[in-house]
Amino acid sequence: MLEAGQKAPLISSLNQNNEEVNLTDFQNHKNIVLYFYPKDDTPGCTIEANDFSALADDFAQANTVIIGVSKDDCASHQAFIDKFDLKVDLLADTSGEVCEAYDVWRLKEKNGISKMGIVRSTFIIDKQGNLAYVEYGVSPDGHAAKMLDKVQAL
Repeated sequence: MLEAGQKAPLISSLNQNNEEVNLTDFQNHKNIVLYFYPKDDTPGCTIEANDFSALADDFAQANTVIIGVSKDDCASHQAFIDKFDLKVDLLADTSGEVCEAYDVWRLKEKNGISKMGIVRSTFIIDKQGNLAYVEYGVSPDGHAAKMLDKVQAL
């Protein structure tokens, strides 16, 4: 499990446009809200993505980019963005490497059935590449506003 104060794992992955995004691209000039969610276009994930999108301008004013990550592919991400007019980048971690690096790929139980899945989690990475805030087991309601408060305090 990652903790605040540690160096953020430096990852790269393709976004919804099939463009490679490297976290190092933002070092020394932008904070990053990196949030992991289970699946495109599902109820909780849609709430979270819409809430981050609604606050995108406020995050930009706080010199912060918002990047979502799931194991969905680039085409699924683009459809999700188009359907809800989302204002976030979504990384396609189809291999699971990014989820493993951030320790969000875990055994989950639902309705008595155990299976591996993404634990909804958020990491705030400061301009120096350090984890400023870490939260596993996120509840989507009100989460984006809470993360905005945290980045504004950096």
